[in-house]
Amino acid sequence: MILAVDVDYKNSKAVIAGVTFNEWTDEIESDVFTSVINDIEEYEPGNFYRRELPCILQLLKEHKLNPDVIVVDGFVWLDGSTKAGLGAHLFDALDKKIPIIGVAKRRFDGITSKFELLRGDSVKPLYVTCVGVELDYSITSIANMAGKNRHPVLLKKADRLCRDTMQETVSEM
Repeated sequence: MILAVDVDYKNSKAVIAGVTFNEWTDEIESDVFTSVINDIEEYEPGNFYRRELPCILQLLKEHKLNPDVIVVDGFVWLDGSTKAGLGAHLFDALDKKIPIIGVAKRRFDGITSKFELLRGDSVKPLYVTCVGVELDYSITSIANMAGKNRHPVLLKKADRLCRDTMQETVSEM
């Protein structure tokens, strides 16, 4: 099982959404999961993981998820190999047992063209970094995900699910 996750924030509240699927080419998710987290950390430049990591761990624990691979919205390595990003911290928190693939929409200083992936007709690349799995496999897997545009369908689904759930959560307050 592959799990793709994304997080949305509003003040000190976060919603994390996860979509599971079995094959990289799947167009439809197997299942969806959401968790609401209160009192999250403030954003701190250079320490983005402090805000998102507890959210991902909460989703895994709350829904008893044990995926084979996790795809995060962001970087595993901020410089491609040594400066830990969200994905590297998640890998460590999971005792280095679950490979992590990071898919970022914006380039981070230190990321070279070897991490770029152009999908569809887009001229703007995605940036793929990973730990616990080879880079070529990771780039090929994200390239093979369903969808004709820059963003794979199931990654967009996780993004939309967390935004929609946040909107519902806020409107209930």
